[in-house]
Amino acid sequence: MTSPAFSSTPYSIIKDAMEDAGILNEGDEPTSEQYAKYLRRFRDLIVFLQTQGLKLWLQSDQAITLVASQASYTMMSGGDVSMTRPMRVLQGYYLDSSNNKRPLVVLSRDEYTRLSKTTDTGAINSFFVDKLKDRLTVSFWLVPDATAATGTAHVILQRQVATPISLTEDMDFPPEWITGLHWILADEISTGQPQAIQDKCAAKAMAYRTLLEDWDVEDASTLFQPDSQSRQARSFL
Repeated sequence: MTSPAFSSTPYSIIKDAMEDAGILNEGDEPTSEQYAKYLRRFRDLIVFLQTQGLKLWLQSDQAITLVASQASYTMMSGGDVSMTRPMRVLQGYYLDSSNNKRPLVVLSRDEYTRLSKTTDTGAINSFFVDKLKDRLTVSFWLVPDATAATGTAHVILQRQVATPISLTEDMDFPPEWITGLHWILADEISTGQPQAIQDKCAAKAMAYRTLLEDWDVEDASTLFQPDSQSRQARSFL
């Protein structure tokens, strides 16, 4: 069975967005200057959209090789974990040398700075994520000792979408996002057009974006339980 055909290139999305925004007549072709301008706007919009919602297809499991007595690990090009800076760390777990897993507690900045000592070594039980402009730094507590370093830490990341460089490349979006993307772009570029067009683009963009964000959830049921950090608060101080 073949996959359903769809057009996911910036070329088609920009052209559709320009038509819906009333900038381009149906059947006409954008100029090279328009393609360059709106590709730049589209790339900026993609970066912003990654801050909204879960984006399940962007989640991945990243192993961090632990080093005895090393607390912090950078995630960046050329860092301890060499990769494009991820958007965020969602959760983590420790995998020992026998492939047994145990969850790690995520600490806020306040919880991490309130630790009485951040140099004690032992079995890691928690981590703090420092989100910087060019990197994410993951700091573990306790600092892994020689025994802890025989295992690996794993973090569940939300990685970045690879923004398109050319007009004809396939983008890192699933097919269900394509219509929403072109209406969101149409809303972005419709400024200065007649109010009726601006209103139409804004309404369509909001409707598609809401539906997409509501759909982008896990299929399994969500269970609520007491915050594990509250049970471990005394051991942090």
